[in-house]
Amino acid sequence: MSDHIASRIPVTAAVLAGGRSLRMGIDKTLLSVEGEPLVVRVAESVGDVCAHTVIVTNRPEALADIALPADVRVIQDAVAYQGPLGGLATALEHAEDEWVLAVAADMPWLRPELVRALWEARDGAQVVIPVGPKGSEPLLALYHTSCLQAARTVLDSGRRRIVAILPLVTVVEVSVESLRHFDPELRSLVNVNTPEEFEEVRGTSDVSHHGEPASVRLSVIEVGTRRARGMPSERPITVVLNDVEIATIQGTPSDLEEMAVGFLVSEGLIASREALGAIDVDHKRGHVYVASEESVPEDFKYRERYVTAGCGKGITFASVGHAAGIEPVVSDMTISSGGLYDLMGQMARAAVAYRDTGGMHSCALGKDGVVTILREDVGRHNALDKVLGRAWLDGIDTTDCVLLTTGRVSYEMAVKAAKARVPIVVSRTAVTDLAADIGSRVGISVVGYARGGKLVVYTHPERIIEEDEGS
Repeated sequence: MSDHIASRIPVTAAVLAGGRSLRMGIDKTLLSVEGEPLVVRVAESVGDVCAHTVIVTNRPEALADIALPADVRVIQDAVAYQGPLGGLATALEHAEDEWVLAVAADMPWLRPELVRALWEARDGAQVVIPVGPKGSEPLLALYHTSCLQAARTVLDSGRRRIVAILPLVTVVEVSVESLRHFDPELRSLVNVNTPEEFEEVRGTSDVSHHGEPASVRLSVIEVGTRRARGMPSERPITVVLNDVEIATIQGTPSDLEEMAVGFLVSEGLIASREALGAIDVDHKRGHVYVASEESVPEDFKYRERYVTAGCGKGITFASVGHAAGIEPVVSDMTISSGGLYDLMGQMARAAVAYRDTGGMHSCALGKDGVVTILREDVGRHNALDKVLGRAWLDGIDTTDCVLLTTGRVSYEMAVKAAKARVPIVVSRTAVTDLAADIGSRVGISVVGYARGGKLVVYTHPERIIEEDEGS
């Protein structure tokens, strides 16, 4: 046995290549970097440190024509389109070692030394995971095979995020700052998700991967602060359900899977997570393809599209009278005015894109006093769809949640909240008269102008408890 092989740690590296990834117009894991596909580059990196390497994918045929290292196995997901958690469960089931390193197939700068650092930190845990300011890094973490049952339990509940298993297992958190000793710029944690990021990897950020000039990234230097500011990103996004084009929405091109799902759920076009199939994003064309066993209504193309008053020309297929058919939201939930302010503060502090651009809306879901989901978009209704889409995909019960937004609450925002059965909606700005009317009719507490030490409760004030002045 060579010294190189003997020095490998007893870990099965699982390169999670996913399925038909179209976030950049093609399967990004097959894009070439320095003459080899991303997935090969990652497999070689982990192969230098781990005893065994497998690639888990929904489409093994896509890897048939690439030159993988000889000792790399390709495994098809046990159940297709279950997200990263489904890929991890498949890897845990087929692992040749007691430990599995989960690593994304689009991490071109992965350093083996960082993997060894995680290995040395396991100390009796079931999961060893880097944690930084942005949260956990589940796609560069170690998982003991005893995590398999937890993964199956979470998948059975309809959730697909790896972090959902963490409360069920013993976890050792490793600060990403401590990993700078091995990777000073923490480049190992970088994913390639956009054409710009891919060009940065190739070192040719001034040329697109089609040989055309890349879009210019402008910034404004603010007098006095000299802080560079980015520009809010806006693109037309077309949602396609079962090959039927549903709508084109102006929005920020991030979290598009969630936005499409949230939009389709709120419009009543999908309802069953069990019936949901693939969600593929073509960033180049600005299309989100959703497959579901639920059929598109035959008369759909004849439905009238109502353009809302939302920024970004929000689209809904619901007329003003649509809210009459929504069942009342019944909830005993209460929250103090201070609790609402705390949630608004959590949302504001987490709104990274707003701080960078000054031109984004934020929406968030608060549960048990904590903001659990936050999304941003140039359109407030899009940000709301992203939040509700993520909650729906993860199977989160929203009947005891608070929906928070930086934008005004108009009628379509109130209708979306009602369909999600959210009992309390809070905005730091205005509430329209029609939104208040809908909130009153369907049983939602609608709160506006939550800022400056005050808030205005327009409907169902019994859920908002005013704190004593001496408290």
